[in-house]
Amino acid sequence: MLPPIVDIAWLAAHRDDVVLADVRFYLDGRSPRAAYDAGHLPGAVHVDLERWLAAPGSPAEGRHPLPSPETFAEGLSARGIGDDTIVVAYDDVGGVIAARLVWMLRALGHDAALLDGGLAAWNGPLETLEAPVVPARFTPKPWPADRLASADAAAAPENVTIDARQRDRFDGEPDGIDPRAGHIPGARSLPCREHLDADGRLLPGPTLRERLAAVGIDGEAPVVSYCGSGVTACHNLLVIEHAGLGQGRLYPGSWSQWAHDATRAVETTPDR
Repeated sequence: MLPPIVDIAWLAAHRDDVVLADVRFYLDGRSPRAAYDAGHLPGAVHVDLERWLAAPGSPAEGRHPLPSPETFAEGLSARGIGDDTIVVAYDDVGGVIAARLVWMLRALGHDAALLDGGLAAWNGPLETLEAPVVPARFTPKPWPADRLASADAAAAPENVTIDARQRDRFDGEPDGIDPRAGHIPGARSLPCREHLDADGRLLPGPTLRERLAAVGIDGEAPVVSYCGSGVTACHNLLVIEHAGLGQGRLYPGSWSQWAHDATRAVETTPDR
């Protein structure tokens, strides 16, 4: 299978063999489609995260629960992504959003990778016209149970549970997004954005492995990854795989589900 993360040189050498997917998303209400229309990598197709990579949110399920396999397949098929298509995805924040599509595809056994550095790694002109698409056939498949974790699993002491959000949210700083602030008891803070350098590219492999080891990820202990809504948690999972430390599980509901259940405990102790 394709490595989980590839660089711009790899993309240049294999451009004719892949579908390039623009997966931008903004919590502040900006339009990902408008960003795509204003300038995207040549030939890239736009993949709408909230329409195709998530089901409608709810307090019971979280802001971005996984979509039905049929919805996911419909969206990819319409974007020219079929059963045998190799996908490289990018965004404009170092890959922490586009990781959602890459993780979903890889969990189903499809070849997909994240473009290291994302939009900023490209040093050529951008396109503003939508890329032509030849519809393909993507066969719906159930989400594999062994790649997913429940809320109970996220709190189980035998698992290394990591929180991909920024540290202030982990520490309990109210953010106006969720009804309660803090983190899942026993979780460790591993902000996905701290895996990136100032240019939005991944830190060197040894540095990443040191960061992962510091929170107990050693390739042996089972890992559960969560974030605010199950999107950026996927970036941590790809980084773990990139570092050669196995495959963790995603808690799809993440904090947006946990925080709405008043019966579940919350911690605010900083984790450094």
